[in-house]
Amino acid sequence: MGQITFIEHDGSEHTVEFESGMSLMQIAVNNGVPSIDGDCGGECACGTCHVILEDKWIVKLGLASSNELQMLDLTPEKTNNSRLACQVIVQDNMDGMKVILPEFQM
Repeated sequence: MGQITFIEHDGSEHTVEFESGMSLMQIAVNNGVPSIDGDCGGECACGTCHVILEDKWIVKLGLASSNELQMLDLTPEKTNNSRLACQVIVQDNMDGMKVILPEFQM
């Protein structure tokens, strides 16, 4: 088990424990992290779990799928490091990851 810190746009931090194999969205929703709604239940069909990752995690996780990129194109705060939390499956080596939450979700 490891820990991930979700950081809101105002700097508020929420550090939660995770089990390998869960998505960032599942972890956030299960722990009541604000700003992650996951309205579609993790089907990559909405943008309500938009997160921004540090460069080192983008490199390790690889590129987003074309479906994910299409959904991200609809988000007002998309960056080069944007991902949908439902599409990021957490592994043990992600202990200590910091995830930035945008100010607005779709």
